[in-house]
Amino acid sequence: MRFAPHTDDDAREMLAACGLSSIDGLFAHLPPGVTLDRELGIPAGLSEMELVSEMRRLAARNRHADDLVCFAGGGAYDHYVPSIVWALAGRSELYTSYTPYQPEISQGVLQILFEYQSMICELTGLDVSNASLYDGPTALVEAVHMATSATGRSRILVTEALDPRFLQTLRTYGAGEHFEVERIAADKGVTGVEGIVGEPAAVVVQHPNGWGNLENARDLFGAAHAAGARAIQVFDPLSLGIVASPAELGADIAVGEGQVLGNHLNYGGPYLGVIAARIQDVRRMPGRIVGETADVDGARGYVLTLQAREQHIRREKATSNICTNQTLMAVAATVYLAWLGPEGLRELGQQCLAKTRYAAERLSGLSDTELKYPEAEFFKEFVLRTERDPVAIQSALIEAGFLTGPIVGDDGLLVSVTERRTREEIDAFAKAFEGATQ
Repeated sequence: MRFAPHTDDDAREMLAACGLSSIDGLFAHLPPGVTLDRELGIPAGLSEMELVSEMRRLAARNRHADDLVCFAGGGAYDHYVPSIVWALAGRSELYTSYTPYQPEISQGVLQILFEYQSMICELTGLDVSNASLYDGPTALVEAVHMATSATGRSRILVTEALDPRFLQTLRTYGAGEHFEVERIAADKGVTGVEGIVGEPAAVVVQHPNGWGNLENARDLFGAAHAAGARAIQVFDPLSLGIVASPAELGADIAVGEGQVLGNHLNYGGPYLGVIAARIQDVRRMPGRIVGETADVDGARGYVLTLQAREQHIRREKATSNICTNQTLMAVAATVYLAWLGPEGLRELGQQCLAKTRYAAERLSGLSDTELKYPEAEFFKEFVLRTERDPVAIQSALIEAGFLTGPIVGDDGLLVSVTERRTREEIDAFAKAFEGATQ
């Protein structure tokens, strides 16, 4: 009873009020076939010392990520996280923060979310951002909600080169919400404008795409607008130091995965959904928006704004049921972007690009190995094709101390190179890759 909320006296009082003599009497109405006629078989409790020892024994069965050199990508990346990020984000007043509905006691959290929104708008060139969403894939779903609400249509055209996690999440929501997801062919690694036909609600283009390639986004978004659709870009925030912003390319809504903004890989989460849009869609924006105002004395203050929707008031008119955000991850992203700054963002992008090109040259020069999309330009990842099974290559590389992937199709292996990788690591990876293909 150590961790149970009720004492023995509480239980006896409750049973007496029900006219019962034992806890089993509460379940007497259940048929025998659905009840357990034995003890649960839970082992006896352990002391703290014994438990820690057992957990360490189990953990030792895993191979630690720090033992591998990471060339894996596909949506989660091994970027450097400065120590200042979690020194600040890990402060108790930030990592325990929750819903800032009372602005008079939440000014610190509201201000940092306001700064986060401002930074996302500056990055994307778009007019408005919210205080974040759950992750990149759910941010895309919310962008599609905005598009279907704005256009009254239900067809969603999606590039074939979209990250599979984004596509799967979009299809899951679409099955229940009755929007139709159709894929546009991406021959030679990039999306064809000719696939934008009919009257879609939205055209979704990932740039750089899920295979690392740079799309002809301006033409694709121009075709989307000509069809009366919203142009939605899935973007990599760390590409924007050297790649044109979503606003410059003509996107109406931009979404992305914010894991790259000062968040570690963390076993796959929690991550951060980034979303920004033009002012025409501000009242369709899901979740929280923090606004700047002034109090009765004229001092600067921050409040939640445009909240008359979702669970609050106009539930029947809501385009989304999202009413929260990833505050802690957004705080980390804000600190990271402030630490990086415009020049740092540009330098980071240049390093990723240069190192990825060097790795592509080294690897595509190996026997029986080539770039799967040789005509496409790429940013920080690319797809290799070899004559050997990519799953077998991936496994052999892990044994050699290198993590790569995911697998693309039946014959491709994605390789990602961030600013953390050195020339020596890339050369060693190429040597191990050559050994894995023999």
